[in-house]
Amino acid sequence: MSGSFGATSTTEDVLAGIDLSGKRVLVTGVSAGLGVETARALVSHGAAVVGAARDLAKAEKAMKAALGDLPMIDLVELDLASLASVRAASDTLKGKGETFDLVIANAGVMATPPMKTADGFEMQFGTNHLGHFTFINRIAPLIKDGGRLVMLASSGHRFSDVNLEDPNFETTEYTPFGAYGRSKTANVLFAVEFDRRHKARGVRAAAVHPGGIQTELGRHMTEWDMAALVERLDADREKSGEPPFTFKSIPQGAATSLWAGVVADADAVGGKYCEDCHVAEIVSGDVGASASGVRAYALNPANAAALWAKSEEMVGEKF
Repeated sequence: MSGSFGATSTTEDVLAGIDLSGKRVLVTGVSAGLGVETARALVSHGAAVVGAARDLAKAEKAMKAALGDLPMIDLVELDLASLASVRAASDTLKGKGETFDLVIANAGVMATPPMKTADGFEMQFGTNHLGHFTFINRIAPLIKDGGRLVMLASSGHRFSDVNLEDPNFETTEYTPFGAYGRSKTANVLFAVEFDRRHKARGVRAAAVHPGGIQTELGRHMTEWDMAALVERLDADREKSGEPPFTFKSIPQGAATSLWAGVVADADAVGGKYCEDCHVAEIVSGDVGASASGVRAYALNPANAAALWAKSEEMVGEKF
């Protein structure tokens, strides 16, 4: 079943014939784009969904519009750029004590100008990685034995490895996509180490690249920025012998998250990076951000362990 899907598969394609009644899923970032479609598809197949979002009014409006006559999801306030909010949200969920079969860490920011989180972290690393790192580790006991975690990463991880000596760009020059690359590499490495720590109880973690989708994630990019990015991506793909870059639809973009979280064999995706509904191959050499495959540094167990330790130090909490 899991081998029959690809880049153009949609959420409905991968969930066809699957009944998720009795399953509980947590999805972050349900106020727009992939998060809304991910939650909608899960609900339409019977799952009970809890959605986390910074702006609850926006999330409620978006989800009601997407769900139509389907049951409304539960919502919890979560601002990943604030550790106080992250801890409050996790405490709320732990207080309820309801468990999850699947957690999909979908929320994030991309290519922001130089900005800091409420705690003084570089915005992209702080939001995409440290916010999710703290939130997911704090609710890890709520993930059922045999459950799964899906981290939304990106082919943008190939822009840059993490820099644990200077995670906040205090001594190195800041570039929007360099910072994005660091944060997305961190998402993959977090999945690798989380998988190692929890697989003894059957909980497996995977990172996924959804593909290029035109959503609110690109809100910090001008039309010129977007055109220049696509030109760069096309050049990357030409070098690797791949066809020109094309945007995916939102249902196509959310498909790999659901494939990795629901459809694929857990042992096949645990600790891996997935794209286009399959496990990606490790690539090396002169490959750009839009070519297929995953960089070896993003799956390196030693890098993953070092990032975990540095992240604990930065957030002031051990897991």
